[in-house]
Amino acid sequence: MSSNSSFVHATAIIDEGATLGRGTRVWHWCHVSAGAQIGERCVLGQNVYVGNDVAIGNGVKIQNNVSVYQGVTLEDDVFCGPSAVFTNVINPRAGVEKKDEFLRTLVRKGATLGANCTIVCGTTVGAYAFIGAGAVVTAEVQDYSLVVGVPGRHIGWVSEHGERLDLPIEGEGEARCPVTGALYRKDCDGVRRVTD
Repeated sequence: MSSNSSFVHATAIIDEGATLGRGTRVWHWCHVSAGAQIGERCVLGQNVYVGNDVAIGNGVKIQNNVSVYQGVTLEDDVFCGPSAVFTNVINPRAGVEKKDEFLRTLVRKGATLGANCTIVCGTTVGAYAFIGAGAVVTAEVQDYSLVVGVPGRHIGWVSEHGERLDLPIEGEGEARCPVTGALYRKDCDGVRRVTD
């Protein structure tokens, strides 16, 4: 496989009409539906399903056993841990057709979704947020938030490098990423990176 072409394992199914960007790798037993758009340099691990009307940005890594259902958008550099779960209907019933009730879900740039977490439809996970393993996200998640538990609760802040920041949940403050040294500021508008 060259760095400019995509790789699709022989067991994977890519429906006609799906778009795969350059350098994207699709591994064993994946299924990418016709309406899906997948960017460059992505990795779809074993047994990943990507539905119609799914948009996946560049540099996204989706680990084994993840189903990305219709109406989900993953921006650039999102990480989906093994068996992370998306939904698209709030109150599904097998005997009731609810495709016209699908709610959109957005995962913003650089966010991490830990193994076995669940993202309930209709929510937005902010840029560079970190959702802990097994958490259930039922509400909006701010940029740089660290969310854990069932239901998911905001317990802190993380840097773009994925490191815990010494910032208050409430109030204002500044902290540096312990690995990169980048400075982050928390104010009434949330957290943002101030310097590299």
